[in-house]
Amino acid sequence: MASLMKLVFVVVVLVILAGKSASAAKVYTVGDSIGWTILNNPNYTAWVSGKTFHAGDTIVFKYNKQFHNVLEVTKADYAACKNGSPLAEYTTGDDSITLKTAGHHYFICGVPGHCQLGQKVDISTVGGKASAPTPAPSGAPSTVPGAAPGFAPTANPPALNAGTCLPALLPLITGPVIAARVLLYL
Repeated sequence: MASLMKLVFVVVVLVILAGKSASAAKVYTVGDSIGWTILNNPNYTAWVSGKTFHAGDTIVFKYNKQFHNVLEVTKADYAACKNGSPLAEYTTGDDSITLKTAGHHYFICGVPGHCQLGQKVDISTVGGKASAPTPAPSGAPSTVPGAAPGFAPTANPPALNAGTCLPALLPLITGPVIAARVLLYL
């Protein structure tokens, strides 16, 4: 019985550590090896599509500063490729930007014509506080970024106790315990 308790303890610690490493902030280079450019027609929408960004992640824009820059802009300026009133301007050619809030972060190249050629990216982050929450139309369920469509959190979630938590945790505990037992016999 004592060895089973030790095994359960080890498994719980491993599950907790795995969760922490999975939630560690990541660093992404915009456009990967191509970087921030208009050469070779990079598709920044496609680059973003396979990624999940979280508040706390860092995006790095690498580019030739003689020909490009990075402007953080509003949604309207992003859609219209307007560079007249950026929220922030970056010009080093190797700009690291930490995404501090959940929501959309819009970036364009401010050099005339570059945004229209596709040098713009909409980074949507999950987690943390929303940067610009949009109120839901009356009668519509509110949504949580990254949650399944139609998910509406309740104002008063049910209280949790050992009777409700343990059944929910059993699959998390028994799966690794069975795996550990199998490994012990290999």
